[in-house]
This record gives sequence, structure tokens and C-alpha cells, in this order.
Amino acid sequence: MSLRLAAAGWDAMLRPGQGAAFAALRWQGRDLLAPLPDGADPNTGMAGAFWMLPWTNRLEGGAFPWAGAVHAFPITHPAEGNALHGLARALPWQVEAATPGAATLAQQGDGGPFHWRARLGIALSAAGLRLSLALENAGDAPCPMGFGWHPWFARPEGCTVRFAATHRFPTDDRKLPLPPEPSPGLSGGEAEWLGLDAQFAGWDGVAELHRPDGCLTLRARGDWARNLQVYAPAHLPLLCLEPVSHVPAVINRPDLAPWGAMRVLAPGEGMAGEIEVDFKEIQ
Repeated sequence: MSLRLAAAGWDAMLRPGQGAAFAALRWQGRDLLAPLPDGADPNTGMAGAFWMLPWTNRLEGGAFPWAGAVHAFPITHPAEGNALHGLARALPWQVEAATPGAATLAQQGDGGPFHWRARLGIALSAAGLRLSLALENAGDAPCPMGFGWHPWFARPEGCTVRFAATHRFPTDDRKLPLPPEPSPGLSGGEAEWLGLDAQFAGWDGVAELHRPDGCLTLRARGDWARNLQVYAPAHLPLLCLEPVSHVPAVINRPDLAPWGAMRVLAPGEGMAGEIEVDFKEIQ
């Protein structure tokens, strides 16, 4: 079942039963996300947008060491030998409330050391798309947690990307982060970032995608506004600008924690963030 929201020239289609993934996001009929084809699985396709929790991006070897035990999760990318993107995208969300332009959804899940409750708010208005996510430890013991949003933005030819950061993580042959190097972020055209798959730390929470027809601006606050994953596959007209709360595989590589550790949440404790997306047409 799909959930459609529309307001002020904005139109969004979501799949609550498939991880509350976005199947489409449009402004004045223009695709801002690569649209998910009818019947396609948002867990396997490169389209729309999905949620990452209770961890984000890569988990080295599918191993999550915590409290004297190592919890094993399925390897989702055998070529790398890693588990990616958390657990929530494979689980349904319940629609708690919906109006023509806004909705609130909730999810509860368990896996390994994780027991979580999450609440998601999605609203469209003349100001654009606003997302809010709250994640709570529903277990009876402290647990590290994290979250992120993974949009597959449509990327027409001739785009530029701009955002500020302090560090960038090189990666090894398994795409896992190595100690970071100083970086001002990105400010340039495709020659600077096409083919990139890297995490940036010290992000100021604002990223701009300048398209030939206008500028898409993403603003993140709260637990989202420090780290940004950038994925720009050279063979596809897509660009992922992913606000995330922690460095990939940081639970496996604690030396990287100063640039974005997972939050250790006590029972009943939570973390939260907001994202705004707007689009300004070129006049």
C-alpha cells in the first residue's frame, strides 16, 4: 500500500509497508528523487529514499561488538563482506496519522542487541519537505544506536555540489573508512565528485545540489547535522547526499569515534533529528 502526500506544488509517495521508503518526491512535477518503478523493491533498487537505523551505512563483516558479545548480522554485500544500512528498511511502519500534506508513522523492532521504537514525521508545505525522526532505546540495557536518511536524488547532467566540512574519510578496498584527512567539503562540478563514495565529518548541516533547472537545498539539524555520506555512482544519473548520525563501521573502528560515534542510549533514552529539503527554480 502506498501513502501519497501533496501540498503547495509538492508531491510525495511513500511505502509504509516497505520501510516507509519514498517511492517519489516531486516539486511542480519535477522529480527530485529518482522515482521507484511500480512494483520495485525499495530495499534493492537505486531509487526513492529509505531510512537507516539502528545503525547507518556499513557494518564491518556484519559484526556488532557490544557488552562482551559480538552480534552477527547478515552480509548484504558479499563482494565487500559487509552488512549495510541497518534493519528498519526491511520492516513495516504503522501510519498513526495522515492528512493530505503530512503523516506520522511509527515502528518498533528488535535484532541483536537492538530494541527500538521510532517515530517519523513527514510534512509538505510551501517551504518544502520536512522530515523528523526520533529513535528510542526500547530495551532494558544501554545500547549504541544511530540513524540516517538515504535519498537517491535525480542528477541531471551539469550539476554542482556544495557543502562545508572539516574532514573526509578515505576508504579501504572494502569501502570501509580509514582515519580522516582534512577537507573543506565539496564545491564544484562532476569532475570533483563523480564516482565518490565517502563520508565527511564536521559537516555544518547544509548541502546544495545545483541542477541546470534550479537548486535543491538539504538542511539537517540535531543528531543528523554532523556527518554526511556522499555517493555519486558514475554510471547512473543519481547522487546520494545522506545525513547520518555516525561514521560507518565506527563500532568496529573505535579510533574513528572522535569524528562521529554511535550514541549509547540508556533504556528509554532517545535521539532525534530533522531534515528540510527545498527547491528553488532558476528564473
